[in-house]
Amino acid sequence: MGMGAGLASFIQLLFSMATFVVVLRFLLHLSKADYFNPITQGVVKATNPIVLPLQAIIKPQGRLDFSSLLIAIALKTLGIFIALYLVGASAGITNLLIGGFAGVVKTILDLYFFMLIISIVLSWVAPQASHPGAVLVYQLTEPVMAPVRRIIPSLGGLDLSPIFVFLGINLLSSLLVGTLAQLAGLPVARFIGF
Repeated sequence: MGMGAGLASFIQLLFSMATFVVVLRFLLHLSKADYFNPITQGVVKATNPIVLPLQAIIKPQGRLDFSSLLIAIALKTLGIFIALYLVGASAGITNLLIGGFAGVVKTILDLYFFMLIISIVLSWVAPQASHPGAVLVYQLTEPVMAPVRRIIPSLGGLDLSPIFVFLGINLLSSLLVGTLAQLAGLPVARFIGF
């Protein structure tokens, strides 16, 4: 791995982490998570410098905070652009934007995947946990889990809904993110993956 490729990987990591935090802000707003939770406060304060200027122009519409979503796409797109530049490659603006959007979708799906695993583990080891992190995981995953639970009833106290949500996440990840990555002409793992 050359110097440019190593630096490109590092830049990708930095921009992926920044995208992760802004996407988390978007999901916190979407799920109406407790604004006074210390973790929520930390995410909001960390992202305010880049999100608030755009929110002055594009106000949140109900549960949808388009400013956070647009900033996340811009960060991911910029990260892809810089990484490509460092390895001596290039892509058109449309390809970069599609790649950035695919990266944000993948980040959202990955976030839900890992939060669901955490919520399942918490339901076994600490079902009544009141830690701010545990409460936040529940608040973020419940809007996704509740509709599935209504369709798939539990079997003798065993909740099967996470299995179907995991299947849905994997399906969306392979179909939607894979298709977007092909449209962008970018390798998923290298430039879009989190």
